[in-house]
Amino acid sequence: MSQYQAYEGNFQGEKAVWLKAGKYEAVMLPETGGNLIAFRDNENGYKFLREPEEGAIEDFKAAPGVYGIPVLFPPNRYEDGKFPWNGEVIQLPVNEEATGNHLHGFLHTVPWEVEEFGTTSQESYVTVKIKVDESSSVYSYFPFKFTVKLRYALSSDGLSQHVIVKNEGEAAMPCLIAFHTAVNAPFSRESESTDCKVKLTIGERWEMSERMLPTGKYQELSGFDQALKGEGVYPFAESMDNHYTAVPQQGRSRMELTDHKLNLTLVYDVGTSYKQWMIWNNGATPGFFCPEPQMNLVNAPNITNLPADEIGLIGLEPGEIWEETARFYVK
Repeated sequence: MSQYQAYEGNFQGEKAVWLKAGKYEAVMLPETGGNLIAFRDNENGYKFLREPEEGAIEDFKAAPGVYGIPVLFPPNRYEDGKFPWNGEVIQLPVNEEATGNHLHGFLHTVPWEVEEFGTTSQESYVTVKIKVDESSSVYSYFPFKFTVKLRYALSSDGLSQHVIVKNEGEAAMPCLIAFHTAVNAPFSRESESTDCKVKLTIGERWEMSERMLPTGKYQELSGFDQALKGEGVYPFAESMDNHYTAVPQQGRSRMELTDHKLNLTLVYDVGTSYKQWMIWNNGATPGFFCPEPQMNLVNAPNITNLPADEIGLIGLEPGEIWEETARFYVK
């Protein structure tokens, strides 16, 4: 039997595409937000992403943003759900009652289509896509025609991701995307969360209002922040719902989660098109945290006093394509 396999099956009753590559295994749930719900090292018993416990798939469906690799489009919060664009104001649903904002977009909750899956001599892979047009439920409040494709591949080098956004319409569209990636800490049953340290390629920390919206100013980096971009910190030392600029180190923008008991580091190399990081740890609850590579500053369309390139406020003209890659691997 080949060490590379790709096949349709199910995951706790959900339609799934399974990928295998030697000791590695991954699971894609196309009909549940195009979520890559699992990435595992079966040889060593490691689960790198937060998965729903066996029999708890309904918990995942109720909160799809905190499992696996959810796609956020447009990501994070928008003040009053308002989204100014090219002289118009788009009104997104206000779906976060506590802040009165729109939160996390819509692609992580809707079905995606499996375009292709298979194997080569070096990997197993799956490509899923979603096309938004007049027939889509979201078009009434986000009136743009576009296609998003996600390709995940599994090989001896771990898990790779390739994302493409193509403007299929007749007008310029906002291209704002992030991934609310939920990483287990620890990822091994042999370890405790206190064996782990996380490091992130951050630069400045954005000051946030009570509504969790940027004020447009930076706040002074704390000792914790300095350690986060330096030697690393215990992921649950304090509550994090923090927003930072992304500043590559040695040419790469990445998260590194080191298990000092195992002397292993999980690297999440996200590509330099993501100009911002969010990092959230569920109120400092040990178990998992979310290092979120994000193209744009939270609420970017409503920030008028900062350059568009600086805050990641990116538009695609008709026919244009934006793409980026990311990779998980262990060193």
